[in-house]
Amino acid sequence: MQIKALGHVVLKVRNLERSVKFYRDVLGMKEVARLRTSMVFFSFGKNHHDLALLQIGELAASPVPASVGLYHVAFKVGDSLDELRECKRNLELHGIPLLGASDHSVSQSLYIQDPDGIEIELYVDADPTVWRDNPAALTTLKPLVL
Repeated sequence: MQIKALGHVVLKVRNLERSVKFYRDVLGMKEVARLRTSMVFFSFGKNHHDLALLQIGELAASPVPASVGLYHVAFKVGDSLDELRECKRNLELHGIPLLGASDHSVSQSLYIQDPDGIEIELYVDADPTVWRDNPAALTTLKPLVL
C-alpha cells in the first residue's frame, strides 16, 4: 500500500457558526455543503472537500499543548511574500493576533489560532530547489519580519 495524497482534514469545533465565520470570512475558504447543523464542508476547488468542521458543543475541552495529537494545520496562501503580507494585513483587519512568523527556508509562515485554539499555519513556498537540493533545509527556523 502507498498513500497517494492527503484527502481532507476534519476539525472538531465547539460552535459551528462561529468557526464557519472564521474559516469562510477571515480565511476566505469556500463553503460547499452542510450536514444538518453538525458539519460544514469547504473546498479549495479541486476536491469535493478539503476541510470539514464538526460541531461537538460548547463544553468541549480545549486542546492541550503537551498532549499527543494535532499540532497545526497549514494552508498555502500564495506564492510570494507580498501575498503573505496581504494575508497578514487581512488578519490584522479582522483582529486576529499572530502567534508567530517564521522563515523555514523552504517556506515562510504566519501562525494563528482559530476560535477553538487550533493552531493554523498560513504559508507561501520558497523556490522548490531549496529543499530538492538540500532536504535538510526543511528544519530551518528563523524569525520572519514582514
